[in-house]
Amino acid sequence: MDLNLAGKHALICGASEGIGRAAAHELALLGADVTVLARRAEVLETVAAALPRNDTQQHGWLVVDVSQTEDLRAKVQALAARKPVHILVNNTGGPPSGAAHDADTDAYLDAFNKHLIANHVLVQSVLPGMRAARWGRIVNVVSTSVKEPIAGLGVSNTTRGAVASWAKTLSRELAGDGITVNNVLPGYTETARVEQIVQDRSRASGKTIDEVLATMRASVPAGRFASPEETGGVIAFLCSPAAAYINGVSLAVDGGRMNSI
Repeated sequence: MDLNLAGKHALICGASEGIGRAAAHELALLGADVTVLARRAEVLETVAAALPRNDTQQHGWLVVDVSQTEDLRAKVQALAARKPVHILVNNTGGPPSGAAHDADTDAYLDAFNKHLIANHVLVQSVLPGMRAARWGRIVNVVSTSVKEPIAGLGVSNTTRGAVASWAKTLSRELAGDGITVNNVLPGYTETARVEQIVQDRSRASGKTIDEVLATMRASVPAGRFASPEETGGVIAFLCSPAAAYINGVSLAVDGGRMNSI
């Protein structure tokens, strides 16, 4: 199986922690040069320094807030001009919890800006390099709510669905250029995002944190949460040469929790 990514440059968003950081590690293990992107310079420097590397690999970091659209575009275009990006992992923190009907319109606009619009700007910024190489991988870290909306995450459900439809459209448009576009749908994973969801559910239900966790684990046939590394490994595989004919899919990494096919 060809998993070799030597000579490829990967840009990983939301890489300061959780799934983004794990994906960066796994892609570095496969030989890619990795640039990690997030808002905190001191954290990114540490993440980049800890990435696996051989004598030829060069890793780096890019400090930017994905909600600042024009700054994001300028910095990523500059990066891609210096060193074309072959792999893009779109990943950012999810919107706050709450019912869809209670959410302010600003909450929807903010979520669309940080997810759909930011993803789109990133793709446009790196696409010339992928097309020139006739090779590219775009992986969007989304949510199982793409297939089964999650109660209490109204804004997130709405935004994630839009991202999935956008990605499916792109997958058909870009396939002829040797570029694949896929979505990874994490289930319950040991990240700060899930910790926040657990706390929100505890406050809303009056149950203890342990009770909420027990209920969530009971809904997963695997009986546990995923580690970020397990999801990061799936992302890395979708970016590999071996996954060249996988395109336009939304792949759940959820321990079998979803009921849909």
